[in-house]
Amino acid sequence: MSEQEYPRESKNKVPKGMAAFFIASIIFVVVYVVRFTPAITGWSYYTGFEESMKEEQAKVSIDAAGELEKFRGNIEAIDEGKKLFAASCATCHKEDGTGGSVGSDLTGDLVFGDSPEELYESIAEGREEGMPSFKKQLRSTKILKVIAFVETLRN
Repeated sequence: MSEQEYPRESKNKVPKGMAAFFIASIIFVVVYVVRFTPAITGWSYYTGFEESMKEEQAKVSIDAAGELEKFRGNIEAIDEGKKLFAASCATCHKEDGTGGSVGSDLTGDLVFGDSPEELYESIAEGREEGMPSFKKQLRSTKILKVIAFVETLRN
């Protein structure tokens, strides 16, 4: 028996385009891993998202504090604020705002300040002493209506 010769590929060269594509792919993967791996760069989609949300919330709270004027004295807004207060706040602060064992008295001097900005921050962001954040449930317009109602309790 004779030994058959198989075709050999050793004399064929890799096409230049294929070699360039392979090298470009390797470079892309290395750059991508170095740039977007949180352990290397500290970059994360979530941290960027959280930063942008904080910036947006700061804009909303600043704008909302100035918009309170259109709800002050507006009977419809105060009535809606009273309904929102009854649904969200009365369990801790009582219907009349005098407070209870959990919530503080809203008719007297307030612990965290009684300016519209401080009230907005207390409702939107909450307080460490037990006041939860209501910015997701109420949004800025409804928070302002609650503040308009709370101001009527204080007068």
